[in-house]
Amino acid sequence: MYHKTLPYRIFSLFNNVFLTVLAILCLLPLYHLLMVSLSASAPANAGLVTFWPIGFTFEAYAKTFDNANFLSSLWVSVQRTVIGTALALVVNTIAAYALSKESHVFRARNLYLWYFVVTMLFSGGLIPSYILILKLGLMNTLMALILPGLVGVFNIILLMNFFRTVPKDLEEAAFIDGAGQFRTFLSVYLPVSLPVVATVSLFMMVGHWNSYFDGIIYIRDSEKLPLATFMQTIIVQADMSKLDPAAVASLSQRTIRASQIFISALPILLVYPFLQRYFVTGIVVGAVKE
Repeated sequence: MYHKTLPYRIFSLFNNVFLTVLAILCLLPLYHLLMVSLSASAPANAGLVTFWPIGFTFEAYAKTFDNANFLSSLWVSVQRTVIGTALALVVNTIAAYALSKESHVFRARNLYLWYFVVTMLFSGGLIPSYILILKLGLMNTLMALILPGLVGVFNIILLMNFFRTVPKDLEEAAFIDGAGQFRTFLSVYLPVSLPVVATVSLFMMVGHWNSYFDGIIYIRDSEKLPLATFMQTIIVQADMSKLDPAAVASLSQRTIRASQIFISALPILLVYPFLQRYFVTGIVVGAVKE
């Protein structure tokens, strides 16, 4: 027990107020988008909508979900995020487990570790990556969006440092009970590493969901575009050809865009609260060792 002094209480009060205001400022743009998407076209085009819908209507969402291109892009992003995160977790956790061993256990550990670190500092470049995907026959496929980012060195380092904090007694007890390396990894290391696994999973999910540039490079058919790339074409490039002409005629581009942006951001907003309690723990503990 310790006594909370007056300066400490004042600091805590100002800190909480500051963080609350900052959180509100971060959420206000998204809330404004929601209000615009629920408003009629005339006030939305006139810029009259602030923090309350004018001419309340769900027509923009109805037209959005009637758009086959939007739905196909949404499904591609869901597949990419789920499959990409699952495969990356398998690859990165196994690599991190091996690299977490001491040099006398895994003699080539330092060599492999530097091999991974170098890839963080130097990239092969866009053209070689494109040629590689082309030669492997992955162009215009889902795997072209997943395989290039399968190994995340930053995530491996976080996982590796966390694995190194696991008490050796647990590993030794598993070996005494007859468990091998793989069984020890599954039964001992993963269960106690839930915070860092959740943190890394969140990084991967957000990365896959928000990535748009690889879709521009590797995907040729509009129905195979991920949602982020689809949104980039209609918002940044202002290309409305992928939208339903009837929707464009009856609604403003602003309400349609607002509804699609809100829908694209919603999945991550729904997942994050469930992983947030692990987030800080995973970052802090995963960064305490070199």
